[in-house]
Parts: sequence; C-alpha cells; structure tokens
Amino acid sequence: MLENKVAYITGGTKGIGFGIAKILLENGISVAFSGRKKEDVEKAENDLKQYSENVVGIVSDVKILGNEEGAVKKTIEKFGRLDFVIANAGLGIFKPVDELSAEEWNDMIETNLTGVFYTLKASVEELKKSEGYYITVSSLAGANFFENGTGYNASKFGVVGFTQAAMIDLRKYNIKSTVIMPGSVATNFNGNVPSEKDEWKIQPEDMGNLILDILRMNPRVLPSKIEFRASKPGR
Repeated sequence: MLENKVAYITGGTKGIGFGIAKILLENGISVAFSGRKKEDVEKAENDLKQYSENVVGIVSDVKILGNEEGAVKKTIEKFGRLDFVIANAGLGIFKPVDELSAEEWNDMIETNLTGVFYTLKASVEELKKSEGYYITVSSLAGANFFENGTGYNASKFGVVGFTQAAMIDLRKYNIKSTVIMPGSVATNFNGNVPSEKDEWKIQPEDMGNLILDILRMNPRVLPSKIEFRASKPGR
C-alpha cells in the first residue's frame, strides 16, 4: 500500500522530523526532508541512508514561500511524485509576554504557523494529483495555555485551527489532513539534550509510528485531530 509513495518532511534534520523520516524509510516510503542549515541537512541525509537510499535532504526555510516551492520541485525531480507532506518544523521561545520581543514573536509565528501554510501552499497541487495526505505537527500547547507561552501557544493554537479548516477545504480533492498534538517528546527542542531522564517521554520514533499507522488506515477513515501524550508523565 505504501510502496512507491513519497513523503516530504519539514524540520527533518533531528528530533521528531528525523524520527518520522527513519520510520517511513524503514517501511518503504521514499523521503525528502528539509532543514535550514546545509551542514545539518547533509549530516541527517547521510545518517538516514543507513535505513534506505531513497532519501534526499533539501535546504529550505519554511518562513520563505520560495524555499518551500523549491523544496517541492526538488522532491518531484528526485522521486517523480509527492504523496505525503508532514509540516513539522517548529520553534519555541518561552518568556513572559512583557519580556518577549517583537522579533521573537514574529520568528515563532512565521516558523510555526505561516510555515505550515507555505508548506501546504507549495505542495497542494501535487497532493491533488496524488490524492495525498497533509499532516501538521502542533502540540498539546495548541489546546492548553501556560505561563511564558504566549507566542508558542498562539502559533500552535493557530496550527490546529488552520489544519482543521484546511481539512474541510481539501477533502473535496480526496486530500486528507490531520493535525497531531504531541506532549513531551525526547528531542533537542528548547535546548534539551536527550538522555535517560527523557525515557518516559514520547520518542521521535513513536511519532513516526503514529504517522505510519495514520497512513495505513482504511481510506474511509480520517483522524482529523490527534492528542498524543506519554502514558506515565515523568517526575
């Protein structure tokens, strides 16, 4: 069912995006992924080739529509089609609202929210051709506000609303859309260095397996919004 399918993943050089790429490659899906820094993209591509040679890394900043259009073009040039788009790239800056700068606010909104729109805008015509799947990675912070989270909450609440509305717009083309809202994930996000203390958290490969399960579902089923959390929160 998933053989010969092609996925494009934003923010794929590490963490959740890398974990998703790994699982998809292991299950026969060709993967294009993007990141902002050339050296990170090259390293991730080399690391992912141990799972499959059907992978290509692309330098792209999701804040720039032209970058995302170029990334989709390179994906088509490499693999000839595009079936699954996973908008994962994200940024978190956590400060009290009176200390959050306009630059920090804009960086989060442009990356986390405008970025998912640009990724879809760049790929939607290819998804129409393949009757594909568009998946965004939001957060439980897209439904639960917290101290020092104004910019992050605003962007992730926005991703949830955007994806749900896009789902209604796109289903007439037989394109499916799902927003995933993970809780704590063992990644390098916000300066964390994954270690044994993070074993209780969702692992990047868990996100990959969730997406694999979504893609394998009967076509008549659409899990449009998924909250995904650790079963036993750490102390």
